[in-house]
Amino acid sequence: MRIALIAKDKPGALDIRKANRDAHVAYLKSSGDVIDMAGPFLDDAGNMCGSLIILNVSTIAEAEEWAANDPYKAADLFESVELTAWNKVLG
Repeated sequence: MRIALIAKDKPGALDIRKANRDAHVAYLKSSGDVIDMAGPFLDDAGNMCGSLIILNVSTIAEAEEWAANDPYKAADLFESVELTAWNKVLG
């Protein structure tokens, strides 16, 4: 099943995101087939301000565990995180 992880950064947290980006990207890359796609949301100025990650997992609990181990979570970057079932139609 695919799960969309939609995360929005805390206001003013761009420096936290940048400081933890290498660890976050390494975590994404080490996750193998669990990641279908991933990338940041951008604000009007073109700065990163959140994340969209499409996880390919067996259960929502597996997605929750993945999210709990994200270095961005450890850095307390996010104001909100939503995990919701998602169905790929195109692409």
